[in-house]
Amino acid sequence: MLKITDLQKTFNAGTVNAKTALDGVNLELCDGDFVTVIGGNGAGKSTLLNAIAGVWKPDYGSIVIDGVDVTNMPEHKRARFLGRVFQDPMKGTSPDMEIAENLAIASKRGIKRRFVRGVKKADRENYRELLASLELGLEDRLSTKVGLLSGGQRQAVTLLMATMNRPKLLLLDEHTAALDPKTAAKVLELTDQIVNKYRLTTLMITHNMKDAIAHGNRLIMMHEGNILIDVSGEEKKNLTVAQLLNLFNQASGGGAVSDRMVLN
Repeated sequence: MLKITDLQKTFNAGTVNAKTALDGVNLELCDGDFVTVIGGNGAGKSTLLNAIAGVWKPDYGSIVIDGVDVTNMPEHKRARFLGRVFQDPMKGTSPDMEIAENLAIASKRGIKRRFVRGVKKADRENYRELLASLELGLEDRLSTKVGLLSGGQRQAVTLLMATMNRPKLLLLDEHTAALDPKTAAKVLELTDQIVNKYRLTTLMITHNMKDAIAHGNRLIMMHEGNILIDVSGEEKKNLTVAQLLNLFNQASGGGAVSDRMVLN
């Protein structure tokens, strides 16, 4: 499904501010893999997702999604392969448009289309059913502008928008980090439901070690632009935070772990 080979990216190359963000990353995901990605600040997590999404062009290496080499493909042309939810609930939606209008735009992602004003009645009924699955009461608020929703409601809608066309790869970039603990838990519960229901191949960045262990079937930890730890199956299921920290210390030679990772 996803194959990344020797991916390299250095920002400000050739200057005193040069920073190697990806240092020869190799990663393969099979269909239906739900991989959590953890690591300290500057480990390369978001740079990896941005490279996959086409925000950054790698200096070297290749990215193949579902058999298609997208390494040099423009960001907008990758839309048919990808769904993405950002950390900021304000991203990924248009705040001045209705929930139904946002969903209508998302339903056409990656498809050539002409602009049509309004949302068809049949589509509104379909969106009502989709929203009802969130169990947030949003099915009765189709005409509400998204900007009036709470952060958790907005992330739930964004998650729905990112997955309604069943993307080849779902990218979750710390999508619960800006939410309070109770709301974050609800959004993660919805994430599990949607990913498992449609067997979506998923990469989820998190700073929370407990969440990284509890969700998905595979966990990778990055450090200084490399993947140091890759665990799955029963090994991941039985992993504790203390064991994960120990694995990291062994692999990194005692590299630093941020307080945010430990305390979450």
